[in-house]
Amino acid sequence: YFKKGMKEAGFDIIDGESAIVPVMLYDAKLSQKMANMLLERGIYVIGFFYPVVPKEKARIRVQLSAAHEIEHLNKAIDAFIEVGKELKIV
Repeated sequence: YFKKGMKEAGFDIIDGESAIVPVMLYDAKLSQKMANMLLERGIYVIGFFYPVVPKEKARIRVQLSAAHEIEHLNKAIDAFIEVGKELKIV
């Protein structure tokens, strides 16, 4: 559900069956800024960048769990869209 909503919003999401969802941004400073802006909106995510991931592969790491309800996922997607528009990502 989360991945589908994020892809429909225009985010670059790496496919997989993991509870960890990488939102690709490709820019270290942008990943840090986006993570901070999302935290201000109550969404805790982590920006990953070199040396944790290869250069030019910076991303936001979203960790989902069975405890997240649809309302939580919608809040996160809405926050990503809001911040993504502010930062001109989507």
